[in-house]
Amino acid sequence: MKKLLLLLVISSLTLNIQAQKFAYVDTDYILNKIPDFKQAQDKLDALSTDWQKEIENKYADVEKMYRAYQQEQVLLTTDMKEKREEAIINKETDAKNLQKKYFGPEGSLYIKRQELIKPIQDKIYDAIQQLSAENKYAIIFDSSSDLIMLYKNDNYDKSDKILDLLGY
Repeated sequence: MKKLLLLLVISSLTLNIQAQKFAYVDTDYILNKIPDFKQAQDKLDALSTDWQKEIENKYADVEKMYRAYQQEQVLLTTDMKEKREEAIINKETDAKNLQKKYFGPEGSLYIKRQELIKPIQDKIYDAIQQLSAENKYAIIFDSSSDLIMLYKNDNYDKSDKILDLLGY
């Protein structure tokens, strides 16, 4: 009796596992096929480059001030040295604060990325949900993420279907 019950439980689990459908998508592939994403990425790259140049200029100013201070240090009084050191430290702090403002965890680049790319990612997510609902997939993996896929059968790659749903 126990063997029969165990056999029924195992066969039931096997049927449940076989009935589930799996698929995967490559979100990097999808994003790179969407023109809006390329435009947003180009805009972010341009902003990042401009901000990086601005920060590098600030640090170059700090470096100039420090070199000038080193050359004139022997001629300065203690009070003048302290004022120069304080000015250099303040200038360096300003540069660090600007860097944090642009590139920090809640910086301008992060905010701009959220503004430009998040709507595109949301559309992709909605299309994935639609595909999942229409085809009754239990799980859809993202092959471009840190998830390790040791093997993938291209028959289960639904990236092009997502692009079709998005109209690309």
